[in-house]
Amino acid sequence: MMRHELRDRERPIRVGLLLLPQFSMMALASASEPLRAANRLSGRTLYEWSLLSEDGGVISSSSGFDTSTASIDEAPPLDRLFVVASLDIETKRPKKIFHFLQRLAVSGMPLGALSTGTFILARAGLLLGKRCTLHWESIRQFAEEFPDIEVTRELYVRDGNRWTCAGGTAAIDLMLAQISGDHSIQLAADTAEQFLHTRIRGPEEHQRMAIQWRYDIHDARVAAAIACMEQNLEYLVPIDEVAKRCTLSMRQLERLWHQHFGMTPQRFYLNVRLNEARRLLRESTEAIASIALRCGFVSASHLGSAYRSLYGHSPGEERRKSDSTQC
Repeated sequence: MMRHELRDRERPIRVGLLLLPQFSMMALASASEPLRAANRLSGRTLYEWSLLSEDGGVISSSSGFDTSTASIDEAPPLDRLFVVASLDIETKRPKKIFHFLQRLAVSGMPLGALSTGTFILARAGLLLGKRCTLHWESIRQFAEEFPDIEVTRELYVRDGNRWTCAGGTAAIDLMLAQISGDHSIQLAADTAEQFLHTRIRGPEEHQRMAIQWRYDIHDARVAAAIACMEQNLEYLVPIDEVAKRCTLSMRQLERLWHQHFGMTPQRFYLNVRLNEARRLLRESTEAIASIALRCGFVSASHLGSAYRSLYGHSPGEERRKSDSTQC
């Protein structure tokens, strides 16, 4: 096993991972596994970590895996703490956790959040005057709830003693950055290789896969047109304006769309909006009428008609089916 030149420390760094119900197992693994690997590669216990929750006991992840936790009332001494969340975040306002985090903040402890855990830090009043990030699907919701907090689409953000992260595999990059800062870049690089993580991504990199890869296209004009549609769901851009923004005529745009997707650009744009509506129906408790407006429909009935045409059932049925799956 390779030995590393490490910075001298009297004891391991103690990390708390505070789990909320329906937390992301991917984010938890991406945060904890680099710490385990750093210990193994160094031949020393560089990090210790504790799994915590509001009241302790078993907490279920969004994928149904149960994890045993200790109560925040029994939390051991910590050096830093990360809030790990995922689904149903709009309903979560745990006052006990807010008070716990506020006490840690007063002590000067570095605090962080993975995925939608950023909502918890913000609701606890701990991101005022800070830049932050979270999972791309929730950025718009966060910006609406916290218009005075600067939110980015970066993989992770460090602002003072606050660390926020998009979650998923981005938590690997955040932890690698911490390992590098705590010990050495070489240890961070060797840790990354343990997970076939071929490069340590910088915080400024964007979260989503490039449109070219998602849709298997190579025409930059088509990619630009799709980006325009995806960025304008609530307030629709007329298709002729989409073409103009991409330096295409309407005839060229329609020809390219039939060539690549076998449909009109209008139909494609509608499908993009319906796909976003389906995601919100499955992953949020937002009212159907509100989702309709968010996705560019004038009413819930307007959304319902288009939804049935594409998916064969109503938005209400979609939500009930999703609710039954999660039970």
